[in-house]
Amino acid sequence: MWLGLIVIESTGRFSSENTGRFLYPLLHWLIGVDPFGFLTWHFFLRKIGHVVGYAVLSILLFRAWRATIPALGRAHWSIVWARIAFFMTALVACLDEWHQSFLPSRTGSIHDVLLDSTAALAAQILLFILLRGRRKAKPAVRSRAKEESVEHASSTVGN
Repeated sequence: MWLGLIVIESTGRFSSENTGRFLYPLLHWLIGVDPFGFLTWHFFLRKIGHVVGYAVLSILLFRAWRATIPALGRAHWSIVWARIAFFMTALVACLDEWHQSFLPSRTGSIHDVLLDSTAALAAQILLFILLRGRRKAKPAVRSRAKEESVEHASSTVGN
């Protein structure tokens, strides 16, 4: 579904000219932006859209590969899942920009591919930090519970 959203946003309907038609009145009403200030706002909002869209795609692909490719032990994170998710996201970014290069109202840009790929890499680094930390925290909780069960077992055996 997320890839479908990216494909739809890659069409001429979501070109800079068309998004400006509804974003300018909205920003003018919300914060009183003038037409010249809107150009900067519009540029950054569109780039933020790239970052968010491709970071989410990278995370979703990571989850898909985590559910598909088994890892040793009870791993929450694997370099294999992260690598495949990153490269697949970068491939989608390349194909998206290539597709846009054929549309008269769009332009394909290597800069957007780099931005999208950087967002995918940042998402994978964030997943690594979050999931590796989660993995280290759980054994301490498990060992405490194990110690309590051993203490309970030894106290009931002695009685």
